[in-house]
Amino acid sequence: MSTFCTARRLGGALALAGAFGLAGAGTAFAHVTAVPDEAAQGGHATLALRVPNERPDASTVSVSVTFPAEHPLSSVRTRPQPGWTVEVERFEESAEAEQEPAVSTITWTAEDGAEIGPDQFQEFWLSLGGLPTDADQLVLPAVQTYDSGEVVSWDEPPAEDGEEPARPAPVVTLVEGDGGHGHGGDGHGVDSAVSGGEESDDHAEDTENGSASGAQDDTARLLGGGGLAVGALGVGFGIGAMLRSKRR
Repeated sequence: MSTFCTARRLGGALALAGAFGLAGAGTAFAHVTAVPDEAAQGGHATLALRVPNERPDASTVSVSVTFPAEHPLSSVRTRPQPGWTVEVERFEESAEAEQEPAVSTITWTAEDGAEIGPDQFQEFWLSLGGLPTDADQLVLPAVQTYDSGEVVSWDEPPAEDGEEPARPAPVVTLVEGDGGHGHGGDGHGVDSAVSGGEESDDHAEDTENGSASGAQDDTARLLGGGGLAVGALGVGFGIGAMLRSKRR
């Protein structure tokens, strides 16, 4: 009897651990993030805003991202997103400026049928050039709007104590590099130029393949974590069933 009780407790513990593991994976994937989340200082980077829909009864119809005024970027581009329109806003032009003002905000708005539905996510690709050389991170506050009228601001910067805030803003960590290409890839191959640069078809293909691989890696890690948790549940139930069979 004691052996059976011990096995039952073990199975329960494994089931509980699996449940927490799945819950943790869901939480990590719940907010708007930058993918990849690292780039080289002073270089170019191609990255995506990954936007999951968190509401079971509403769809995401608009997403916007704001760029820091203290670190204006020399080049910002978007990739065409089927079913979504793009609106670009810029900082106010100064009398001393010799070129077009830097991009301040980009907003994507869904057309009918292109919304991000429950249990879905979408990625909005960006090419960023002239990343800061005097900062170790680029904070990109985002706003997510649902067709229910709810507006969620993902605009809280990382906390100094390392704790994740309730509404964390997407963050790109900036590391020392050669000042050329960021870890996310050179941005010259991304379509729909908003400012600066020439297109390069060969590099665009390489960037797209690398970005897709990164997204697949993230998805694989997420599914892998869930698989381990489910496997733990199976082991727990299997032990319990085996001991119950022997007891009979």
